Amino acid sequence: MAEPDPEPMSSGAGQRLGAPDTLGISTLDPGHRPPTMPPGRHVTIRVRMLDDTEEVFDISQKASGKVLFDLVCSHMNLIEGDYFGLEFQNHQKMMVWLDHIKPIIKQLRRPKHTILRFAVKFFPPDHAQLLEELTRYLFALQIKQDLSCGRLTCNDSSAALMVSHIIQSEIGDFEESQCRSHLLNNNYIPDQMPLIDKIMEFHSKNIGHTPAESDFQLLEVARCLEMYGIRLHPAKDREGTVLSLAVAHTGVLVFQGHTKINAFNWSKVRKLSFKRKRFLIKLRPDLNSSYQDTLEFLMASRDCCKVFWKICVEYHAFFRLFEEPKPKPKPVLFTRGSSFRFSGRTQKQVIDYVRESDFKKIPFERKHSRVQHNSRLSPLPSPFKCHLASSGVVSNSPHLSASSGHSHGMVNGQKSLELCSHSPNGRQPSPLTSPLLNDAGSVRTDDEDERFPTDRAYFIAKELLTTERTYLKDLEVITVSFQSAVGHDEATPDSLKNAILSTFEPLHKFHTGFLREVEQRLALWEGRSNAHIKGDYQRIGDVMLKNLQGLKPLTVNLHKQSEILLELEKACRASHKLEGLCRDFELQKVCYIPLNVFILRPLHRLIHYKQILERLCKHYLATHVDFRDCRAALADVSEVVEQLQGNLIKMENFQKLLELKKDLIGVDNLVVPGREFIRLGCLSKLSGKGLQQRMFFLFSDVILYTSRGMTATNQFKVHGQLPLHGMTIRVSEDEWGVPHAFTLVGQHQSVVVAASSLTEMEKWMEDLKMAIEMAKTSNGPSYDLLTSNETDSNKCPEDSLVEAESEDDMTPSHTSLEKPALHRGNTMVHVCWHRNTSVSMVDFSIAVENQLSGNLLRKFKNSNGWQKLWVVFTNFSLFFYKSHQDDYPLASLPLLGYSVTIPSESENIHKDYVFKLHFKSHIYYFRTESEYSFERWMEVIRSATVPSGRTRLLNSKESHPH
Repeated sequence: MAEPDPEPMSSGAGQRLGAPDTLGISTLDPGHRPPTMPPGRHVTIRVRMLDDTEEVFDISQKASGKVLFDLVCSHMNLIEGDYFGLEFQNHQKMMVWLDHIKPIIKQLRRPKHTILRFAVKFFPPDHAQLLEELTRYLFALQIKQDLSCGRLTCNDSSAALMVSHIIQSEIGDFEESQCRSHLLNNNYIPDQMPLIDKIMEFHSKNIGHTPAESDFQLLEVARCLEMYGIRLHPAKDREGTVLSLAVAHTGVLVFQGHTKINAFNWSKVRKLSFKRKRFLIKLRPDLNSSYQDTLEFLMASRDCCKVFWKICVEYHAFFRLFEEPKPKPKPVLFTRGSSFRFSGRTQKQVIDYVRESDFKKIPFERKHSRVQHNSRLSPLPSPFKCHLASSGVVSNSPHLSASSGHSHGMVNGQKSLELCSHSPNGRQPSPLTSPLLNDAGSVRTDDEDERFPTDRAYFIAKELLTTERTYLKDLEVITVSFQSAVGHDEATPDSLKNAILSTFEPLHKFHTGFLREVEQRLALWEGRSNAHIKGDYQRIGDVMLKNLQGLKPLTVNLHKQSEILLELEKACRASHKLEGLCRDFELQKVCYIPLNVFILRPLHRLIHYKQILERLCKHYLATHVDFRDCRAALADVSEVVEQLQGNLIKMENFQKLLELKKDLIGVDNLVVPGREFIRLGCLSKLSGKGLQQRMFFLFSDVILYTSRGMTATNQFKVHGQLPLHGMTIRVSEDEWGVPHAFTLVGQHQSVVVAASSLTEMEKWMEDLKMAIEMAKTSNGPSYDLLTSNETDSNKCPEDSLVEAESEDDMTPSHTSLEKPALHRGNTMVHVCWHRNTSVSMVDFSIAVENQLSGNLLRKFKNSNGWQKLWVVFTNFSLFFYKSHQDDYPLASLPLLGYSVTIPSESENIHKDYVFKLHFKSHIYYFRTESEYSFERWMEVIRSATVPSGRTRLLNSKESHPH
């Protein structure tokens, strides 16, 4: 069929090369007529724009995808439309791009119930190549969406800078109250609250920037980010390592988590293909390369391979070719392979076309902007009704909420979730928001439950897998992060460098291989491999036995953990520079728990192996095929744990003293032989000003009391000490009329304190009585812990009861450092201070045994959806990640003071395996995947939330069944 308007076009008029004449032109400038509509029954198609408006187009069922796309571009008067595309979720729940050549009816099974999304498809390396202001505005909207849903990851400074450009475009020049109010009412990035001040600081520097200039600056920052324009597609390499593939203007990229680990430039790629679930990259011969001729990646399905292969073909053609590739002639009898090809203008053709053409500049509307501006380009769709020839927009554009960041989400390019789309009744559903994370791709709907084997042994083995992933990441904190930050500095002694390298590198190498074997076995167990034979791979004992026997030669490395801890402490005492380097490292996000705890992790891991094997042996019948291997592996690991147990107890106490030393100001000789840590926590101390909150530290020979003043170092100032030798305790509630009060009567001083509850008082008195009894027979340390200017030698015992601590006492001592240095402000001491509670060494010992990792679904009290997160429980806290591949947590939740329960019927959860965390007005719901997972999460969390007594030390094994 011929064009209705047969007038010849000039070169560069926009006709797609090699395309049938009936398809019209690719993008229309003002004055061009829209494409002719093929005859046939019409359907209405809904398209969601980048500014969150929704347009409805009336189009023939027989029309090609290109006709619909041209209508959308014509509606916006978009000239550089070739950078964009229409994506939708197909019947397999994968996000795919609308094919321009195929008829729409063959692509959309239920057109009335499908919402297509107008989105950026091709991301150029330089935004200066985008010649039109409207195009850059649409790119800026895409960046805004990617930032909000967490797909465009970056550091805090880059995120704050980009948000400052966005709000400059939306509300104009900086005005403090207006800016703060706007940021409180609009969420542009996950976890925005901590960055509001930084965003406002950047915004104040953007004065005078027009919306167009702000768009340009936003793209300038975004294009430098590693995740700019990246859409991840899950895959695995030949060894089973979990990776993601992506495509960019340069070629095919390989990611691990959000870190790019490899790139294959188009110039090095000879051929891209797929065979079933295998995606193949054939490289050109290169004598200098260590890679094989053909690289193979395993994807979830053949369709996943094909979706990624198609976008690779299109990216290569758009950025590398001068013109659209010609269609292949149709075979007469047989077809081989896919007939798919890139249809459209290449980037070079688009740039040439825009530069050579003279368009009338028409202002367009910026939906979210309050700034008066004179945009001189094509208009965005207006909110009123308009018609285009025989087709076009036939209904009013429904305007959504101004919060455009939640319009859609993708899980590695595979699944889209309608977070802000219109529901059938016209109401807008609430987007799932979180103060910790806001990753739309992490949200699961109720019909997406994963299917697992039902055997309890499978879930025990899966716990081995999930915790091993976390353990390997913890090893990398030492082998990678600490080594690069501190290990190469001249202040670090060679002996310490060599000790760390020789101890941790072999362990890291061993556990990398062990994790790979466990991942492969679990994949077979789940039936995700063609090699799966029912029964043969539904066990884990053989894998554990083999590897635990392989670990035996490394036992000497496990004995060295204590040596490294001692040598690091010695080196820090000898070098202020090294001490500062270690302190700075602990402030980094990757060091989410104290540095010394990472050093002791290999000893902790053996205890976890023992627990897992005990659970397996308890679960299996003696006749089970896996029982013998599990029992043999349990015997092996129990032998090693028994050898290291005494050393571990000593090292845990030593590590705790070192950690507390960093939290205290005004104390000398805290870390000395013979001193044991027993308990720390909050008590109210009676003074001349009444009851004042103080932090108490109980050791085997002395108890210290401290306060947390307005210090720049986040440390606690020591006010006094009471030796335990000769001390007595008496309940003093009636004497002072204060609930839960008791008096510590020392030989030279007495202190009246009150606990926050009867339970807290009983815990303190139990531990104090035990410590006093130990002090009677102990020849432990008798050092004066306070520095010389902190002692109260002139204070009489009577005055100490009504001691009035002045505000001057709240200032830190600067005897050791001229300039105060920052310290961790999220240690357990600070948590106890804010939660007004206490924790003992028994609790810390139990916490070592109770560590867990895995995926959980989280829901807030007033939210509708569940958010999938990778969660690590350790050190009395939950740490939240997007995935197990992330290097550091995005948020944490200390659990001291929380209660863990099962939701009641009135809470309307209506899901299995859900537990509830509750502290004051804070309520969180977490959903697990199985009964076993539910029991384990409840067990480990209760270990951090249920009050402990000294008697639990002897019965900790019984109180934590395996």
